[in-house]
Amino acid sequence: MRFVIALSALLLSFNSMAEGFITRLLNKPVPGGVAVLPLGASNTAPKVSYQGKPVLTLQEDGQWIAIIGIPLTVKAGQQTAVVNGQNTRFRVNPKHYTEQRITLKNQQQVNPNAQNQQRIQRELNEQLAAYDQFSGRQPSNVYFDMPVNARLSSPFGLRRFFNGEERNPHSGLDLAAPAGTPIKAPAAGKVILTGDYFFNGKTVFVDHGQGLISMFCHLSSIDVKVGDELARQQPLGKVGATGRATGPHLHWNVSLNAVRVDPAIFIGKFTP
Repeated sequence: MRFVIALSALLLSFNSMAEGFITRLLNKPVPGGVAVLPLGASNTAPKVSYQGKPVLTLQEDGQWIAIIGIPLTVKAGQQTAVVNGQNTRFRVNPKHYTEQRITLKNQQQVNPNAQNQQRIQRELNEQLAAYDQFSGRQPSNVYFDMPVNARLSSPFGLRRFFNGEERNPHSGLDLAAPAGTPIKAPAAGKVILTGDYFFNGKTVFVDHGQGLISMFCHLSSIDVKVGDELARQQPLGKVGATGRATGPHLHWNVSLNAVRVDPAIFIGKFTP
């Protein structure tokens, strides 16, 4: 009897470790979501990669976990991560994303001319390099605050059509707020890129650590500079409608291992 009780307690303890707060918050293994892999205990952080990119690892209840961003383009089924040189499989569940149709008066923002296309490609390369950064800093927190107190106007993952033409899916959350509303860092981090871009308008990238990166765009003003260390809730800019925007709002991206994932996961508002 004592053995059964002890075994039950041990199993409960293992289950508790496997389902800690971070795991419950973030483990949403769908296209555009996040997979949390339990890695066990060790003295040093395991080396984890997925699709050739390094993966965020941290400790939860004395056990290491890997936090993997899953691309929107991945189909439901088995995926493979590499943990200390060994393949580890995890499952991606299906998720359906709806359509959104937007009409723009400026046709250049739908079908840019050659000159603008050159600018767009140059800016895209600059932003992709920012998403690719993987610093050694440990994220201070993976449970984020809302960067602005605002209404959700467009969720993550929408299949988007501009003037009837399909373009890239929506890679973040759109939060509608009056122009000039302060935008605050959802967690501590370092400013790694700012710019004024063709599509994104005035933009700020913040590195929260180990490839966990936030991007804020369409700002009316940027109130930080590259290299600034931001505390949680520290203002970084103001809501605007710069770039390809139909009105004042904040577009907020979250990226993991260079993959855009649903920011709603990090604020506890994910919708299956």
